[in-house]
Amino acid sequence: MTTISAPVINRPSATSVGTIVWLGSEVMFFAGLFAMYFSLRANSPEIWANDTAILNVPFALVNTLILVASSFTAQFGVFAAERLQPRATGLSPVKWGVVEWFFLSYLLGAIFVAGQVWEYAVLISEGVALSSNSYGSAFYITTGFHALHVTGGLIAFLMVIGRTFAAKKYGHYEATSAIVVSYYWHFVDVVWIALFLIVYVLK
Repeated sequence: MTTISAPVINRPSATSVGTIVWLGSEVMFFAGLFAMYFSLRANSPEIWANDTAILNVPFALVNTLILVASSFTAQFGVFAAERLQPRATGLSPVKWGVVEWFFLSYLLGAIFVAGQVWEYAVLISEGVALSSNSYGSAFYITTGFHALHVTGGLIAFLMVIGRTFAAKKYGHYEATSAIVVSYYWHFVDVVWIALFLIVYVLK
């Protein structure tokens, strides 16, 4: 007698779906910030012309490249998670696991945030503050909210690293956590690229 097995249904992870839906709401949030920025710029072209000249574009470009690099290292961490490899099996980066790649991503992200703080300090010393004019408000609100999102991603990296060390056996549950954090990190990277083009390139 032939036994017919029931088909296996591969449902997407509820955590992954929830993260994607939440990121959709974040897209709307940043779209609102972009709309605010463009509206204020349209109403105050003279202020924009004066204050954007102070921006250190080469520094911002280097800082942007650091953040973009962290997205690549985070993706290598995802590849390790998909292999169910929590830690390195050798010194070579090709043998690194989730912990090593995510820690490198954390380090690059922290350098990016430190660069943002330094830039804020320089701009404030030159008279561009949050309450100075419409440009200051638009600049600090848009880039500041993004910096908060990056900080949230750094905390998420530490949580994944801690969970990886705490797990007695690295399985699909831990791997899913690493993957959804990478979704978030790629999102904040893409948002920053848009911000960089709008704030520093288009001015």
